[in-house]
Amino acid sequence: MTPVTIGRDVVIAGGGARTAIGLTAPATMAAQRAGIAGFGEHPFLVDAAGNKFIVARVPPLGVESQGSERWAALAVPSAIEATQPLRERRAKLAALPVVVGLPPRRPGRPADAEKSLTDKLRAALNDVAATIPVETIAAGHAAGTMALEAGWQKIRAKASDFCLIGGVDSYLDIETLAWLERQDQVHGAGKLNNAWGFVPGEAAGWCLLAAREVATKWQLPFALQLLAGATTKETKLIKTDAVCTGEGLIALFRQLAAALPPGRKFEQVICDMNGEPYRADEYGFATVRMGSAFVDASDFLAPADCWGDVGAASGPLFALWAELAARKGYSKGSFTLMWTSAEGGERSGAVLQALK
Repeated sequence: MTPVTIGRDVVIAGGGARTAIGLTAPATMAAQRAGIAGFGEHPFLVDAAGNKFIVARVPPLGVESQGSERWAALAVPSAIEATQPLRERRAKLAALPVVVGLPPRRPGRPADAEKSLTDKLRAALNDVAATIPVETIAAGHAAGTMALEAGWQKIRAKASDFCLIGGVDSYLDIETLAWLERQDQVHGAGKLNNAWGFVPGEAAGWCLLAAREVATKWQLPFALQLLAGATTKETKLIKTDAVCTGEGLIALFRQLAAALPPGRKFEQVICDMNGEPYRADEYGFATVRMGSAFVDASDFLAPADCWGDVGAASGPLFALWAELAARKGYSKGSFTLMWTSAEGGERSGAVLQALK
């Protein structure tokens, strides 16, 4: 999708998160900045070699919680956190659109995922809006970023003044972990102690998007503006014999670079690289072709080294990281590129501008 070039400015006016390293957005981002890793042994699940899986588990959630119940325990508290600025102003909106990214169908994914999560979100947020239309995007790692793009488009097109966007994912279902190991994707698992996999995690992340003029009128604090969002498609996929040379990612970077002001470059990069060679190779090929758009393409942030691979929740968490960095003054520059790469081929990203 080509970035929209007309419409209203869009800012992040609230955020919420629940991860292995923090139960709120500020706690999560502070822990990530400090380099704290939330990895540990699963209480009882073991790999093919008889060793306990190393996972990134949200501390309060017991291992007995599975499926839709676990997803709701991740998503609902963080969605309430993200909409707290509306409660503080005693606001009751006529409608609050919600767009949430989810993983695609896979072993261990709840069969009732969309309906169950939609019902629970509507019940939790009915104090801030009379109606809550919920859209879901099941596209794996790119899903949360695609939700960010969708919310940005709604506000830019004046379809709504606010939009709550997010992503929810958990790899810690018993069937899901077993499936990941069969795919040779779990870091440290199996008889060969797999060095090229990722640490399975779980998380929910939410951003309350708002039209800038509305956020200003309501005196909602904001420090970051979304300049553009885009999604492209890669045809040479992981787990196939095709050699990926980053064409999908190159197309994404090219679209997003077009949204930068003349003479400016991406000064900060946040991405979902997780230890898998496919992702690193793809980024390497893409930056060879698009290196002129970066101040330093090799200087990137990959938070999976702290909160694990969180799949569909990645994009909203990246946006919250950039927002807090802008608010606290430790951003490496004004323009942040965030990108995510799904196994189904979706490549989704956004350009964020610090306003402080």
